[in-house]
Amino acid sequence: MTVPPTSHRSSSRVTRRALFGTAGAVAAGAALTPAVIAATGDSGDGDGSGRGPDGGSGDAAPAGTTPQSFPRTRSAAATGEEAVRTDFPIGFVGVAWAGARSAAGGGIRLTGAEDAGADWQPLSGGGCSDSNGGRLLLAARQASGYELKAPDGATSLISVALDTSRGPRREIPVPSDPTRVRGVEYLSRAAWGADESLRFLPDGTENTPTEFYPFQTLTVHHTVTPNDDPDPAATVRGIYEFHAITNDWGDIGYHFLIDEAGRIYEGRYSGEGGLPAHDEDGNMVTAFHVGGFNSGNLGIALLGDLTEQGPTEAAREALTKLVRAVFRLHGRDPLADVTYVNPVNGTEVEVAEISGHRDWLETECPGEVMYAELAALREAVATGG
Repeated sequence: MTVPPTSHRSSSRVTRRALFGTAGAVAAGAALTPAVIAATGDSGDGDGSGRGPDGGSGDAAPAGTTPQSFPRTRSAAATGEEAVRTDFPIGFVGVAWAGARSAAGGGIRLTGAEDAGADWQPLSGGGCSDSNGGRLLLAARQASGYELKAPDGATSLISVALDTSRGPRREIPVPSDPTRVRGVEYLSRAAWGADESLRFLPDGTENTPTEFYPFQTLTVHHTVTPNDDPDPAATVRGIYEFHAITNDWGDIGYHFLIDEAGRIYEGRYSGEGGLPAHDEDGNMVTAFHVGGFNSGNLGIALLGDLTEQGPTEAAREALTKLVRAVFRLHGRDPLADVTYVNPVNGTEVEVAEISGHRDWLETECPGEVMYAELAALREAVATGG
C-alpha cells in the first residue's frame, strides 16, 4: 500500500514579525497496516519552483531582511509495524503511540543508514513522555527505510519519516541584523528556516491559535537528539515538523531551544509584536512542553541527550543568559519555590521557579546530569555569575 506524504497544512504566505532588538494526541484506534512509502513531496505545496519566501508568491523581501535559502522538509507518515521505505534520505523518524508510557520492548531497525547495521535498536527511553503514550524523535542517519516494534502495551503506533536537510530549496526573508531579546542574541524563526505554513489547517486557520498568560515559572528540557550534532538547525526543523504535524500541536512545543554551540533558537510563534515568546503586554504565549501545565510556563530545550553528560560550556552559558533575561524581564526570584496555578483550569502545583520537566510529569527529562545542574543554574541566574 502506498502512503502519501503528510501535507495537510496551508501554504499561504504569513507575514513575519517585525524585527526587535536589532542593534496533541496520538490518533486513537489507527489501523495497524503495512506501510510502503515512495514519497518525494514536502510538508508544503508544490516543488519550490516559482515561489517566494515561505512559499509565498514571489514578493520582494521586506525591508531589513535578506532572502536566505532553506530545504523544504519532506515527510511521509505510516501506521503500525510493517516495513517502511522512502525515496528520500531519512534524517529522523518520529514515533508516537498510545497506551504505554514506557518505550520498553520497542525498537527500530534502519535500512540503508550511514554506519548502521541491520540490528534492532531499542527506542530511546530518555525523552519526554505524556500521560497516555510516548513521543520520540529518533536519528535515522539518512536511512532509506525502517521497521518498528511497538513498545510493550502500546496501541495506535504511528511514525513519520523526515528529511529536513536535502529537500527542494525555498527562500525565507531573514533579519539582516542580529536579533536580540534584552541583549541576548537569538536566531529568529526565519533564521532557522521555520516553514510558517505548518501552523495552519487546510482552511487557512491556525491549528492552535496563540493564547497569552502572565509568566509564572520556567521549565528546562532536553531533546534526546544526538550529541555532537553537525546540523542543529535541521534538527530544530525536524522537532518543529514532528510537534506541529505528528503531535498535532500546530507548532513547535518549546519557547526556545539551545544548541551545543550556544546558539539560541526562537521557538513557538508569538505574533508580530513584542519580544519572542511574548505579546506586546509582556504576557507569554502558551506552548506545548509540559502537558496540563503549559500556560504561564516557559519551556527551554537543550538540544542533545543530557542523561549521561552535561551541556557544553557554550550551551550552559547561553541558557544562563537567557534565563536571567527572562527573570529580569518579569521581576521574578530564580531561587524561589512557587505555587503554579494553571490559569485555564485552576490546577495547582508546588514547584521551583526554575524546574525540570520531571518535576511536573513522569519523565526522565531533562536528563540525569542536566537535572543535577539546575541548582547551579538557579544560583548563577540569581547572582549574575
